[in-house]
Amino acid sequence: MLDAVLLVVGLALLIKGADIFVDAGVGIAKRLRVPTVIIGLTIVAMGTSLPEAVISVTASMQGSNALAISNVVGSNIFNLMLVIGLCAALQPMLINVREVSKDFWMSILAAALLLVFKLIGGTSIPVWGNIVLLAVFATYIILVIRRAYKAQKLHDHTTEKASEAAEKTKPLPAIILLAALGCVMIFFGGQLTVDNAIKIAIDIGITERIVGLTIIAIATSLPELITSLVAIKKGENEFALGNIIGSNIFNIMFVLGIAGLVSPLVFDPELIFDTCFLIAGSLLAILFVYTKQRIGRVEGIVMVFLYAAYMTYIIVF
Repeated sequence: MLDAVLLVVGLALLIKGADIFVDAGVGIAKRLRVPTVIIGLTIVAMGTSLPEAVISVTASMQGSNALAISNVVGSNIFNLMLVIGLCAALQPMLINVREVSKDFWMSILAAALLLVFKLIGGTSIPVWGNIVLLAVFATYIILVIRRAYKAQKLHDHTTEKASEAAEKTKPLPAIILLAALGCVMIFFGGQLTVDNAIKIAIDIGITERIVGLTIIAIATSLPELITSLVAIKKGENEFALGNIIGSNIFNIMFVLGIAGLVSPLVFDPELIFDTCFLIAGSLLAILFVYTKQRIGRVEGIVMVFLYAAYMTYIIVF
């Protein structure tokens, strides 16, 4: 009974925290006069990925290396196939290809690097592989900041609307405090949800890989799910997509990069299939974006169906 109550409290914190976080993220974008997709790719993506970071690093410290990787891979598959799929099924996502294509390809590169390092390292990812992941992530963040700077200059020179919008928002320090509050609520909400999900998994007695790919991956991805659904409801499509893509990049390159430096990450051979599925799903999503400039309801339903088929396969087989 207590576990059920804590689960409800955790979900409530996630939902309200996500609502505050989205509003603050959009407010920061308006104040800084940068596209909301940039804020989604950075501040919001990192904030909603806090549960994955905590779980994977903690698992690595405790020697549960397979759980650290399966949590991240499972979370990324959940984010990509189910979160984007549900968002698109509820409301077609019009996509600015120029804004998100580079980030989509970066998320695919992250998954591909993880697979390559496994094939090179054999049973575990080599330490130098973790350093490469962190170096690529640092380079990516620098490039995103440069894009934000260019977008800010473009707004300043081409329109007065951005300035008017900025004036109507709260002062930047107040917005940052709200973002921090939302982030804290998401973090603790995620922790409560994850803790109870782990208890259920232990009682059922399933393998560490399956626990990471299913229960924990879904639980730690709830912040991305709730934040993206709230963003879609508010009409912030690119914000929602930026949050998902940015989270996937952050999860592999930063979270696993740090976790691998704490303790060498043992790569379960069966995770090769899951990583390949993640890459294939990413290629499918980017195909939708390039061919239709959107991810519509039909595409969204297809992605949700593929996720359901994937979950059925890994649980049954």
